[in-house]
Amino acid sequence: MKFKTREVHAGVSPDPVTGAILTPIYQSTTYVQESVESYMSKGYSYSRSGNPTVSALEERIRSLEGGAGCACFGTGMAATTAVMMALLNAGEHAVVSDVVYGGTHRLSTRVLNRFGIEFSFVDTSRPDTVRAALRDNTRLLFTETPANPTLKLTDIAAVSGIAREREIPHAVDNTFLTPAYQRPLELGADLSVHSTTKYMDGHNQTVGGAVVAASREHDEAIKFVRNCLGSNMSPMVAFLTLQGCKTLSTRLDAQSAGALEVASFLETHPMVEAVCYPGLDSFPQRDLADGQASGHGAMLWFEVKGGVESGRRLMNTLELWSLAENLGSVESLVTHSVTMTHADMAPEERQRVGITDGLVRLSVGLEDPEDLIADLRQALDRL
Repeated sequence: MKFKTREVHAGVSPDPVTGAILTPIYQSTTYVQESVESYMSKGYSYSRSGNPTVSALEERIRSLEGGAGCACFGTGMAATTAVMMALLNAGEHAVVSDVVYGGTHRLSTRVLNRFGIEFSFVDTSRPDTVRAALRDNTRLLFTETPANPTLKLTDIAAVSGIAREREIPHAVDNTFLTPAYQRPLELGADLSVHSTTKYMDGHNQTVGGAVVAASREHDEAIKFVRNCLGSNMSPMVAFLTLQGCKTLSTRLDAQSAGALEVASFLETHPMVEAVCYPGLDSFPQRDLADGQASGHGAMLWFEVKGGVESGRRLMNTLELWSLAENLGSVESLVTHSVTMTHADMAPEERQRVGITDGLVRLSVGLEDPEDLIADLRQALDRL
């Protein structure tokens, strides 16, 4: 089946009892077994270990990414935590993109490092830098591409090749582009990680996460950790995310088209200092953006002239764009990364990787681009 067909049908079938076209919400803690001898014959015993509604979503995401298995989690950070805890032991080392979601950086530097795991944050856009950062005890490469919030890209195939040489798993945070535009496993990665809160949900109604593994071995390891930690997704969240997935590529196509219009406008406004969007000719990694993904996504950032104060005035003046700490929804959102998503990073570390104090991150929704541009124009004209 083609991708759009799998978005709607993968993992589900009409309910055999009632004929309901939507997968039921199996809001049950436990499952009655027919006998001791046939324990788990129907596949479920306790919802922390597995739930039919969650299983349906896992099969859909697995199909969209082209993996061997998928595990869904209560949050995107729970998914990232499971990857790191499944693949890293005390005394081992991981190489991580220098620009990642603030929660990933916080997990690495303030939680897992307390248990004797070392992390090196390096510029994974340069394969030679990745290779140089590897140690004898390196056991994981974790990249995020496009990176949050700078949109810096990592060549997934090149880094996966390095990982294969050393027999090190390569995990890719694919939240920004989703399998609708980018499929890391097809490019050689071992794991594709998602915050389903974002585009897979798409409606600001749930928080969740997913890890798709290229191998059964990694899928089983991830699910073992999930069961131990109790970080599984709830049936209600799985049900709602199943509905969101049906329109994933349709939404993302429209949002990406809108993002290009917004970015093109911002490039022409005299009060804008810089604009970054992978679909612009000015994007420094445009060839890679076109080569490893089928679309450019709906995320962009810009800086206004006048520094931080101008940026704050602009964000406080916008009317249609909601000032909020999320992305990927049908509502357009504006975020100040320094005070919101990456507030826990040290200022010098943020500056080093390009997360400047004046960076304004935009997540373009499904509103008419002309209205979004008009709102930006009125705010910029007041500066």
